[in-house]
Formats: sequence, structure tokens, C-alpha cells
Amino acid sequence: MTTSSVAVGDLTAHLARPEGGSDTVMLLLPMINGIDAQVREYAADVAASGVTALVWDPWHGPSLDDTPKERLFELMGELDDEKCLAEMGALLDYARGELGARRVGVIGWCLGGRFALLLGARDSDLANVVAYHPSIWDPAAANHALDAIALAPSIAAPVMVLHAGADTILSTGSFQALQAALQSRESGATIVHVYPGAAHGFSARARHDDPVNKAAWDISWPQALAFAKATLA
Repeated sequence: MTTSSVAVGDLTAHLARPEGGSDTVMLLLPMINGIDAQVREYAADVAASGVTALVWDPWHGPSLDDTPKERLFELMGELDDEKCLAEMGALLDYARGELGARRVGVIGWCLGGRFALLLGARDSDLANVVAYHPSIWDPAAANHALDAIALAPSIAAPVMVLHAGADTILSTGSFQALQAALQSRESGATIVHVYPGAAHGFSARARHDDPVNKAAWDISWPQALAFAKATLA
């Protein structure tokens, strides 16, 4: 595996490529951490499965490696849906062009999970959409101009949602509405995993002192990787 930072226009992304290369790519959309050590490990796991990982940088430099989480929360409140989707679109173009990807999918965590759903609704050519405990607030955050649940029926790709049973952001009602919206589609498989008692952000290593969260991650991650690889085939 090789890793590097790549320039895509005025964006900088993290790239992890399997030895020998790959003609499939997963676009990774981080949680609030940005491209920190943990997210780079996620990318390495994707590459180890034989798929190239390209990671969007929501903060254009800062990450939890060097920036207090309080500052990252401030930056999260400044994100603009359309600007972020345009950046992701540029990375998809790079994957399909410079990286020569035959098939591209997307996976996101927390804020990235919400954006994965939005991107799936925006780009009908995606091979898959994977959303880990997506941060869909009820009521919606002030800067959330797009409704991920309302747009979910227009996602053409197979979708996997990994839901935290004790999520304090995605309410039970909103989760049920998201599930119904996805299952209303006439095409595109819908796979929903529910992890009872797991907290929002259970994928984060910092939450793995709770064995429920760690077990949810240990069970879900191999399945998410397998789903990504199967839908990219």
C-alpha cells in the first residue's frame, strides 16, 4: 500500500492505494475529526481490501491531530452543503479521471454520513453509499440547507446505513423516516444495520472504552468493507 497527499484543484486529499493499484475507488467523508490518524487508518483498511481510498478534507488542513475538537465544532457550523458537495464532485472527477476508476463509491461517518446520502442523491453513477451513524439533526442545523431524508428516495446506488441504537442526534423518528425513504425506492438495495445501545459516533476509537461501541465497530466494519467491495465489482 502507498499513501500520499494529492492536490485536486485547490483541495488537498489523502490517498491510499493498494499495491499494484486498483480501478475501484471509495471516497471517504470523515467525521468531525477531519483527516486524522484514525481516518487515515480507515483509508488503509480500504486499501488493504484492494480498493483505492480517496479522503475529502472538510477543514482544509486542520484535524483532531492538531486542533481542539471545540474549534472543529465551530468549523462544522460553517460548512455549506452546496460548497461541500462541489468539493466532493471534484474528487469524484479526479477518481474517475486521474485515478482511472471504473467504479466509485462513497462512505461517510457522522457529518460525513449525512453527506454520503446527499452525494448519493446528487450523483447517480455512484456504485454504493455507506452511511455510518449519519448526523441528521431534528430540527435541522441552521447550515443544513439540504434534507438528506427527503432526498434519499432519489439515490440510485445500493445503500448501507449503520445506525447507533442509542444515537442522540439521529432520532428514532428520523431514523424510521430515513429507512422508509430508502425502502421506497424501486431500485437500489437497502441494507440497514442497527446496533442496540451503541452511541452516535461508535466508530470513533475514543468511544471504544464502552464495550458496546467497540463491539458495534468490530462487527460493522468488516461488513461495510465487504459491501463496498461487492458493489464495486
